[in-house]
Amino acid sequence: MGGDTRDGGRAGAADGRERPGSGETDAPDGARGSAADGTGSEPPAYGGPDEPGGAEPELPDAPADPAGAPAEEVPGRRLSVRTVFTSPLRRLGSLAVPLVVLLFFGGGEWWSIAAAAAGIGGTIAFGWVRWFTFRYQVFPDRLEIHQGLIGRSTRRIPLDRIRGVDVTSNLIHRAFGLAVVKVEAAAGGSTSEEGSLDAVSVADAERLRVELLRRRAQLVGAPAGAGAGPAEAAPAEDAPGQALDAPEPEPPETVYQRIEPRWYFYAPLSLGYLLAPFAVIGSLLGIVGQNFDSLGLDPDQIVEATRSYERQLPLVLAGAAAALAVLMPVSAVVTYAAAHWNFSLRRRGDALVTSEGLFTRRSVTLEQRRIRGFEYRDNPMERLFKVARLRAVVTGLGGSATRAQLLPIAPRARVEEIAGLAVAPYRGGLTAHPPAARVRRLFRAVVPVLAVAAAAALLHVYLAAAVAALVLLAVPLGLDRYRALGHGFDGERLSVRSGSLDRRQVVLERDAVIGCRISQTLFQRRVGLATLTVAVGAGGGAHDATDMAADDAAVFGSRIAPELFAPFAVPSGEAAGGPKA
Repeated sequence: MGGDTRDGGRAGAADGRERPGSGETDAPDGARGSAADGTGSEPPAYGGPDEPGGAEPELPDAPADPAGAPAEEVPGRRLSVRTVFTSPLRRLGSLAVPLVVLLFFGGGEWWSIAAAAAGIGGTIAFGWVRWFTFRYQVFPDRLEIHQGLIGRSTRRIPLDRIRGVDVTSNLIHRAFGLAVVKVEAAAGGSTSEEGSLDAVSVADAERLRVELLRRRAQLVGAPAGAGAGPAEAAPAEDAPGQALDAPEPEPPETVYQRIEPRWYFYAPLSLGYLLAPFAVIGSLLGIVGQNFDSLGLDPDQIVEATRSYERQLPLVLAGAAAALAVLMPVSAVVTYAAAHWNFSLRRRGDALVTSEGLFTRRSVTLEQRRIRGFEYRDNPMERLFKVARLRAVVTGLGGSATRAQLLPIAPRARVEEIAGLAVAPYRGGLTAHPPAARVRRLFRAVVPVLAVAAAAALLHVYLAAAVAALVLLAVPLGLDRYRALGHGFDGERLSVRSGSLDRRQVVLERDAVIGCRISQTLFQRRVGLATLTVAVGAGGGAHDATDMAADDAAVFGSRIAPELFAPFAVPSGEAAGGPKA
């Protein structure tokens, strides 16, 4: 580790070098003597020379722990040495197409072979350099990651800010017995992890996950200033200097659910999985477009070939449509199975753990104390077959739906049962919203279609008629959106539901509510409606009960958060007042 380890040690000891006003360090007498001159005698006070013309005593590199004894320096840990093989293999996968094009369309010239060899050699060298320069240290209060050869960087993650530790492993990692540890922390970026260790052995990944979460729990419950010294370490399996604390025994697990084989066939009900073939086709077209000239393709020849088969074009299009009709459901099942293969939801101590994936295995841990509720999600096709998805509402994750998943597409009855077992049951119903809300849902669904039809009439009357025909779909959509509206409260948890194409019903703990707001647009005031927004410190941050009766919004808000809602409460007579149509 060299300079990186000493830097980490000094950072931990910055507050322990001198006590203001005392003129001495925070080490016991014997330790101070050893640090200054190797003897047990009392050293001179910090800031003054030992004798006229003498020099200041040199401070030790290692910090002092809270008890006053000199702390041992934290050893730097390396990634698994097997990453020198996995890193090039992963990068060569992305270089496969350019290398093939270079070799086969380079005419076998020496420069094409040399360029391909240089690319492969550079990738292998990069793997060695990355392994050699990558270090990480686990202190009682932080995780430090040092990497880079020319541009050296150090990332420090306070353990008490950690929001999750995920363990993932793709096919290449699994072939070499490795896993990637991803650490996400509060106030981190929404598109990247706070820290990623790619990769360590599977055993070390699990030990590190347990250790980070255990130390985080200790810090959250520890007094201020605790955990300033480095961690004691035990040798790990891969290389000298790579150390891991011996973890506490894992608590027994409770398995709530394992995926059932028939659930894979629910995949075609989800539009995201159903459109998977188009993503593949788009990727292939992108590769062809990037290598158009290298592949020897001539746009003019392609156009001429298309014109020569112009008469057969309808038949070709019909065949392609039939092939897609068969391919889309099959690919949806395959994609869904690959993503959720061998899915399991289980409780481990005070946390919920999900594991899934065929090609890339992923394990996500959600601490129970950070779960503030759950959310059901479904679309019209899923409702028709009585299935739904389940996600947790967790502090520190924002709108991250992937990490918060508790169940993929599953029977609705089983989803509700698992929500009650793993999180908490919701025992209340949902109150429907007034008929005026139905008028607003229909207005919002139909009027935009008619506006587009009117604009299309300027171009062609038949185009306008085709667009206007979409009203036949807009009316059922508006009615379904109205039926989805609802709100409820069972004394401990509140629930709000809305949406049609992506219907969501969120159930939140009452204690999670940190604010309420009633808002009314001009049109809502005219018909006596209002929107109640419930703010929580988890999930998306706010949830709307749209188009409630104005009186009901005030009453509902005062029930779920009386101490927060009091400043917004108004007499029912005033809430019902206002201009009438």
